This record gives sequence, structure tokens and C-alpha cells, in this order.
Amino acid sequence: MSAVVVVAGATGNLGGRIARSLRERGADVVALVRPGTAPERLEPLRALGVTVATADPGSASGLARAVSGASCVVSALNGLRDVVVDAQTVLLDAAVQAGVPRFIPSDYSIDFTALPPGRNRNLDLRREFHRVLELREISPTTVFCGAFAELLTGPMPLVSFGRRRVLYWGGADQRMDFTTIADTAAFTARAALDPSTPRFLRIAGDQLSARELAAVASEVTGERFRLLRAGSLRMLGALIAVARILAPGSGPFPAWQGMQYMRDMFDGRAKLAPLDNDRYAGLRWTTAREVLTSRERAPRRHP
Repeated sequence: MSAVVVVAGATGNLGGRIARSLRERGADVVALVRPGTAPERLEPLRALGVTVATADPGSASGLARAVSGASCVVSALNGLRDVVVDAQTVLLDAAVQAGVPRFIPSDYSIDFTALPPGRNRNLDLRREFHRVLELREISPTTVFCGAFAELLTGPMPLVSFGRRRVLYWGGADQRMDFTTIADTAAFTARAALDPSTPRFLRIAGDQLSARELAAVASEVTGERFRLLRAGSLRMLGALIAVARILAPGSGPFPAWQGMQYMRDMFDGRAKLAPLDNDRYAGLRWTTAREVLTSRERAPRRHP
């Protein structure tokens, strides 16, 4: 009989990939969705053979019926307090009420347990949810993956391809953890099907410093990338404080939140170790070189 795994947030990028990876492993997958979710967002899940269960995210009893019989509930929900703390708590209580033995919270980040509270708004919300999680009669497993490697070619201002620079704060030799969304999903799916997981699992598709990243970018592009020191970590902390006042933002990822995350990566205390990359056979880890190479090979858009 196939294992049944419930995925909350399956209509998103990471959650959808987790659902796909679970189906590839032969699991029966139930995707929890809100009432009124657009049909076009559900079609890809149904095409994978995923069962779609519509439930009010504020109703523990309704969610309990939807997760009944599952061996694990995987959360890929993302947002602010109303989602990360409030909605996940309702989902957690539903899992406990239904007798689900395991729960994977929506962490997928650097190891915030190694950082003091008050440094990173989004990670503090996850820390707050952990305090709730530890009080429930359920076996939790957190997957830490560093930063999503796709950010190296996206909004994270580390690699400036136009200026051929790699930006860093503090020291250029502090190694950081990067894992692609696809690799994170594949590992999380394996963990969801593994009844013997520990409380924390740590993975990294690649670990490299700003200096190493500059060397990789130079090799991939054939152009020399230089290091650019923006300042000390203390200076970055001061800039974050100013940015929170001048441009507070209303969503989960205002500019200052990204600055907080980057500071905590360069800080080093949240570095992932030891890694659990070898826990499951057959997984292949995507390197930063491959991510940058994919960018170079992608068709360029012209204005």
C-alpha cells in the first residue's frame, strides 16, 4: 500500500515540486488548497495524479478530515505571521487531531537555530512556530537548505553580471550554502517518506565563498569577475535598520528582508554542518557552476 503524504502549498513552486517528487517515488499525494483556488493552478497537480482537497485553512476540523490517513504532512506555505505561524498552527493541530505521525514545517532556510532572535524577521516567525511545534504530540523534521541557488542569477545581489563583480560583506572567504529548489524538493520528498528522520536535516547543493563564487563566474562566462567589498557586517546591519524605516514594504520579501538574509549568510553562524546530502541514494546535487552555466546558455531577452 502506498504512503499518503499531504502537501500544503502545492500550488507554489517548491510545493509543486515536492508533490511531483513524491509522485515519482510512488506516493499517494493529497494537495491542500484554499476554496476558490483558480482551476488552472490545480490542473498541473491533477495531471501528476495528485488528489486535490479543498479545505478552509482556518478550520482545524476541516483540515483534519483532509489529512486523515496520511503518514506525513509537508508544509510549503510561505508568507508572514498569518501564514507561517497562524495558518501552520491550524494545519499542525489538524494533523495532530487526525493522528498523523509526522510533520515537516515550511523552513527550507539557513540554520536559524544557530542565530540569536531578533536578527531576521522571516526566520524569527519560523522560530516562533517551532515553539508551538515542540509542544505538540507529533514528530517534526525541519529541512535546512541554505539559500535557493536560483537566487544567484536572480534577485540576490551577490553576482553582478553587468559589472562583472561579486559583492560581499564582511569577509570574502566565508562559505555559504546554496541548494536549488528542485534539489530541495527531491530531498524533502524522500524525508517525507522516511519514518526515521531526525529533528533536523541539513543539505547543500554547493558551499562556496564570495571569492570562490567569483572564480566560478569567471570560468563560466570567460570574463574576469572581481570581488567588491561593500562594507562590514555591522555597516550592513545599520543599512538594514535605515531601509526598514524608509522602505518598510508590506510583503514577505521587502529589500531589507533580503539584506537580513544575506547578512546572516555572511555571518557564518547559520552555516549548515554536518550535511545530510548522502542520507538518500540516487540524489544528484546541482552546483553553483551549473546554475550560472544555465544562465549563460539561456536565450537573452532584448528590449
